[in-house]
Amino acid sequence: MSDSSDNDKMQYPRTLMIHRHSLVTRLAHWLNVICLSVLLLSGLQIFNAHPELYWGHYGADGDPSVLTIGSSGQGEDMRGFVRIAGVEVPTTGVLGVSTFEGDPTPRAFPAWATIPSFQDLATGRRWHFFFAWLFLVNGIFYLGFSVLTGHFRRDLAPTRRDLSPRHLWHEILDHARLRFPEGEQARHYNVLQKLTYLAVIVILLPTMLLTGLTMSPGFDAIVPSLVDVFGGRQSARTIHFMTATLLVLFVLVHVAMVVLSGTWNNMRSMITGRYAIREKGPHS
Repeated sequence: MSDSSDNDKMQYPRTLMIHRHSLVTRLAHWLNVICLSVLLLSGLQIFNAHPELYWGHYGADGDPSVLTIGSSGQGEDMRGFVRIAGVEVPTTGVLGVSTFEGDPTPRAFPAWATIPSFQDLATGRRWHFFFAWLFLVNGIFYLGFSVLTGHFRRDLAPTRRDLSPRHLWHEILDHARLRFPEGEQARHYNVLQKLTYLAVIVILLPTMLLTGLTMSPGFDAIVPSLVDVFGGRQSARTIHFMTATLLVLFVLVHVAMVVLSGTWNNMRSMITGRYAIREKGPHS
């Protein structure tokens, strides 16, 4: 009987429950979720006030735009479109035209995608600025916590082995095949996660912050050279929109990976800190 029991233990790997995320990490994560959601929806409200992007110092109706979300026609014949660098794509029913009280209305992003739902630039700006500063304070606090506790160096900084071409290529293939780590490897972020998080923390978010400040006339009076760094206030607005789009793509991929690698296990780790890992068996 003992031999059979021992064989069963060797054949079937155990599941261990570990503590993966600290309380500070979990609180910062969910506060970021709230902040980013409000920033996106209020940002679309602001964009709707003038749904065109330009490059350079100036931009107004009649100037050549990098991107335009607009509409053409009247009444029932109104049609939405997105124009990027002169190439126009029909977007009727998605962008450019929304239904308001049963009638088609020119509107870049629909009412359900903006805060507030009705067109109100001043209110949208208040929501956007409040949660932008809350997001910044939360980010600085979390970054400081990560550096002081060693979390940044231990969990986010890639090692020399991580960056080796062979290991990096192996991780890319595993992700493409939707093969997720088990055992000891599941305790830590893989190199693709580390590089992605670092790109967001070191490149994407600072660029978004600086371009947002560049659009502020009050901040421009304090640091006038910042406008020239980005090639003009309109260029800063375009870059701000692009970084926001990349951040949305990051979130979508992040959520997809959470679902594919185990929704409940990942959600539990970000709520309670407890994460289940499956030890590798002898034939894994």
